[in-house]
Amino acid sequence: MEQTTNHKLIIYQLLPRLFGNTNTLNKTNGSIEENGVGKLNDINDKALQEIKKMGFTYVWYTGVIEHATMTDYSQYGIKADDPDIVKGRAGSPYAIKDYYDIDPDLAVDVKNRIGEYEALIKRSHNNGLKVLMDLVPNHVARTYGSDVKPAGVRDFGEDDEKSKAFSPTNDFYYMPGQPFVVPSGYNPGGDEFKSLMKDGHFDENPAKATGNDVFSAAPSINDWFETIKLNYGVDYMDHRRGHFDPIPPLWNKVYDILHYWSEKGVDGFRCDMVEMVPIEFWGWVIPKLKARHPGIIFVGEAYDKGKYSDYINKGKFDYLYDKVGLYDAIKRLTRDEHNSSTWEINAVWNHDSKGIDEHMLRFMENHDEQRIASNDFAGNPWLAVPGMIVTATLNTGPVMVYFGQEVGEPAIGNEGFSGNDGRTSIFDYWGVPQHQKWVNNHKYDGAKLSADQQKLRGFYYNLLTAVHNSEALKSGAFYELMIANEHQPGFDTRLYIYARYTNNQRILVITNFNRSERKLTVKLPEDLLTKLNQSGHKQFTDLLSGAKFDTDDIRNGVEVSLPAMGGLLLEF
Repeated sequence: MEQTTNHKLIIYQLLPRLFGNTNTLNKTNGSIEENGVGKLNDINDKALQEIKKMGFTYVWYTGVIEHATMTDYSQYGIKADDPDIVKGRAGSPYAIKDYYDIDPDLAVDVKNRIGEYEALIKRSHNNGLKVLMDLVPNHVARTYGSDVKPAGVRDFGEDDEKSKAFSPTNDFYYMPGQPFVVPSGYNPGGDEFKSLMKDGHFDENPAKATGNDVFSAAPSINDWFETIKLNYGVDYMDHRRGHFDPIPPLWNKVYDILHYWSEKGVDGFRCDMVEMVPIEFWGWVIPKLKARHPGIIFVGEAYDKGKYSDYINKGKFDYLYDKVGLYDAIKRLTRDEHNSSTWEINAVWNHDSKGIDEHMLRFMENHDEQRIASNDFAGNPWLAVPGMIVTATLNTGPVMVYFGQEVGEPAIGNEGFSGNDGRTSIFDYWGVPQHQKWVNNHKYDGAKLSADQQKLRGFYYNLLTAVHNSEALKSGAFYELMIANEHQPGFDTRLYIYARYTNNQRILVITNFNRSERKLTVKLPEDLLTKLNQSGHKQFTDLLSGAKFDTDDIRNGVEVSLPAMGGLLLEF
């Protein structure tokens, strides 16, 4: 029953570009000077101590690698990017321009940008936190070229035969004889942004295939036109036939990048769009890197439920996103959608992730998804309470929170490329207003938060520290109590009930996704009580609020009153 590995990583995701930015102008398509930018150095000891105090064990620093941008750093010897192939003034962190370098936006001293990142890694470790960073394996910026790569490293595409559409030894895919065409109708940076290079043209001949598997010299404005696809030896023109023997040169190039950052003390990688890269590559690179760097972890962004087991067992990933499963089910319940039911949560553990549940990373927000407090999602951050309880405690796998989620950031406003879409922009320079109240000019004391926001942050604190400190929630067995309670008065399919337990600790989890209060006597079946060796009078204590519930005889169940959109973690 007890597990040896602690899979219960508690991850705090933050974008350094936004995290420490105290500028409040928030002008649509604003420049770095107008809207400001967060720095790696802003993530100081106090910030890290406050993150650690909330129960977090890992920080994912999102978007730290140098990527294409409309901001000109040519005075530092960094080649300026053509804005016609950059999304947003700041640029997408997923259009990487140099895998061996750090985004100059994030540095106080641009020349020492790698040093500032190394210092952040060290600072994180000194404060008891491990570090995750991005690996974007499927595509790079159209302007990719490393100017700081270690001696002996060959750049992507440097040795390609560009006359061939596909070759297993090429790093890119080509459209021989066809120059690249910038999508029509793109107005980089908006009307105000002026640049000599903003002319609707980008010189790339022959054109390379676009990141989202578009094999055309003229991708559309809705494609990932700012990126080019990397070639792992898969011939898309020949029924995706794999050419993996001998190993394509790209495989070793990506291994070298992972090794480079691992040597700097990074503890793991969140890998973007892993299903767009052959599983054979993952099964090769992950064990190879772990042999050099034991303890390093790999988190994969994956969306095909049918392939989860393959990516764990053959691809050797430690963890995968549970988006098309738990996140989607909980979002429907949180939004009070017609026909949403907690039996959908049952389907996740009982079917989608059966046998690999501890490998599923659960979350209610990240940089790709809408903010809970936005009108696009729930419109009120408190509506996340039951969903967050389930997300954090359903099983022994990791849980992730996105910076600003814990203070109810609603992501209001049209940032620029991102638009007003309920997401905090990853493309634009921007301040994150509710989060800035907690930052409080880098005091990180939350002094400017409202009483309600303080209380919300308190809920996240109580939940995550309970998870961090509780053996039952970290490593215990799971027993669903839906069937045991479906005939109880007051039961409905907007309630979700289960137990988590070890030999030393027992927790009863009861959540209410109804928009109104529920009263219920929760029954624990005879076989569970026997297994737990429980009988007679019992007192239950809620780990979230300290509230106590008593029963004269546990065989008769425990009577609870559940607030609307609320939940209990009852230790007994």
